[in-house]
Amino acid sequence: MSCAGHPVVRTPNLDALATAGVRFARHYAQAAPCAPGRAALYTGTYQMNNRVVANGTPLDHGFDNVARLGLRAGYHPVMFGYTDVGADPRRITDPNDPRLSTYEGVLPGFEELLNLDEHQAPWLEHLRSLGYDADDPDVALATESTRPAGHSVTTFLTDAFLGWLDTQDGPWFAHTSFIRPHPPYDAAGHYATMYDDVAIPDPLPIPDDRHFLHDVLIANPHAGAPKDPAQVAHLRRQYWGMVSEVDFHLGRIWQRLRERGEWENTIVVITADHGEQLGDQGLVQKAGFFESSYHIIGIVRDPRHPQGFGQVVRQFTENVDIMPTLCEALGQPVPLQCDGLPLTPFLRGEQPANWRTAAHYEWDWRDVFISADPHEWPWDRRLERQNLAVLRTDTHAYVQFGNGDWMCFDLAADPTWRTQVSDPAVLLPLTQQMLVWRQEHLDRQMTGMLLRNGGIGRRPDPVQV
Repeated sequence: MSCAGHPVVRTPNLDALATAGVRFARHYAQAAPCAPGRAALYTGTYQMNNRVVANGTPLDHGFDNVARLGLRAGYHPVMFGYTDVGADPRRITDPNDPRLSTYEGVLPGFEELLNLDEHQAPWLEHLRSLGYDADDPDVALATESTRPAGHSVTTFLTDAFLGWLDTQDGPWFAHTSFIRPHPPYDAAGHYATMYDDVAIPDPLPIPDDRHFLHDVLIANPHAGAPKDPAQVAHLRRQYWGMVSEVDFHLGRIWQRLRERGEWENTIVVITADHGEQLGDQGLVQKAGFFESSYHIIGIVRDPRHPQGFGQVVRQFTENVDIMPTLCEALGQPVPLQCDGLPLTPFLRGEQPANWRTAAHYEWDWRDVFISADPHEWPWDRRLERQNLAVLRTDTHAYVQFGNGDWMCFDLAADPTWRTQVSDPAVLLPLTQQMLVWRQEHLDRQMTGMLLRNGGIGRRPDPVQV
């Protein structure tokens, strides 16, 4: 965003929302790719607890989520776009149920009003009605620059949402999930050339000293960046064009809310499921451990707390904080499962005590390294070692690999993630902090309950002496 200091991209509507709400400058997704990132966002739980490790991993039906929260609060939650939530197969008896053939299911609790999953079927039908030859969703997305921006998938989703919004005459709860910005790197219409005359900053170079996983990703056709600098500059221009297009359509939504008299009684949350590397360290998309894949947008506007408007929060915040925040906003208790913390004090312009001092995220790479060798369950647990967790403090980033490897970067001296640290005096506190983080966030859904005379309570129980 331009308000966050980006040297190129222009986002006037997001900038305006940041002024009319609270911007979280160091906000992080908890996992990648899409389904793992969304599982954390929707349930308020870290990957080590929800165990959604890849696109295609089902989400345990037992987890509470933001849509069910909306139902409890008296709303009828609806969804435009996609949620990438694989259905729990243990609850499905028919082996031919179509929910078992895709990871792009709908989060339980949402009514699906517009499904724009990987097939993009409604949008493709719309394009065909306009006279386009549009049968392949990948081709349609990769050729958005050849069509007017008014025919883009982003325009289509926004139009659908606004059309539905105009039918509402009472409280509503909606999730609009834009696929853009996202590969393929091809912005719609005039947005494809929006940054053609702008000098493009060079990506961060590939470090000389790197983990073998980094080399594997560079060699991967989906994760490795183009070798041609001109191609990298092109994909950056396209990505930023997509950002600006989404910003334009968010502005349409803000304006419609004002026209309907709902701007001052609508809570707005803007975030993402992951970031994008855009050629930095020789990588694109979101695989790996560098923070460009996880450092994401975070803006919340709660019109009931104008005292917080315009605040820029520089403490570490995370997507697992969104569900607890919505719980408090809707007057509902925070579920025991939640690993995150309510952002409510920041929205009120307050500085909460004992806030976290680091950001945390995880990446499971079993899909990259599943061996061709047979796995002998239960003795062979190699797949469970193919993961990593990152602790990002003010000054360092500590990466712990599931196989026992580690890396540590001095970000105070070099924010480009190229300067490694091996001093035990630095490493030991970081490894201890990582261990404490894991211990503090062990699943508490049962340990946090207390069976007693009178029924189920919580442990600790503030009323019990």
